[in-house]
Amino acid sequence: MIKNICVFCSSSNYLDEVYYNDAREIGRLIGQNGYNIVYGGSTLGMMWACASEVKSNGGKIYGVMPKKLADMGCRTDNCDEFYSAVGMRDRKQKMDEISDAVIALAGGFGTLEEFSEMLVQKQLGYNKKAIVLLNTNGFYDDLLKFFDTLIDEKFANKVARDLIFVAKTPQEAIDYINNYVEPENTPSKHEIYSR
Repeated sequence: MIKNICVFCSSSNYLDEVYYNDAREIGRLIGQNGYNIVYGGSTLGMMWACASEVKSNGGKIYGVMPKKLADMGCRTDNCDEFYSAVGMRDRKQKMDEISDAVIALAGGFGTLEEFSEMLVQKQLGYNKKAIVLLNTNGFYDDLLKFFDTLIDEKFANKVARDLIFVAKTPQEAIDYINNYVEPENTPSKHEIYSR
């Protein structure tokens, strides 16, 4: 059963308002649908825009942040639970451990790295979580084309297309998670390696 949703997204305060709007909306929907958020614990950018709306709409906030960043003053004191991590790898492990689903909003290299690791873990059968890419303003269009290139050029199996759900709106993302059914089986060797 899905209870805690891990959200990856930008910590930038200098983006077009459309990105913060979707972050706030997905946060509102997470809270209103009875879910909690697992995120980076920051007071910055889309991260806080989303997390604060979860809290305002009845959900809990679970923050996970490396000590180095917390010591720089990036940490919020509004978390229901806060986990201090040694570094970024430790942080991702904890976020994975306490979450049941993943939504990646628009973000930079950190978001891409976090999202990619979750996708690979699902591809190899280490998790069966719902993984959603929220494509605000067509932000991920070029990345999705690159995914098609990876598959077409046989660097990835075509079943990888089914491992993520691409949502155009926050409502589509939440509807997918609300109706998500975990796959019964882990992927076979053929599904992982066959081209």
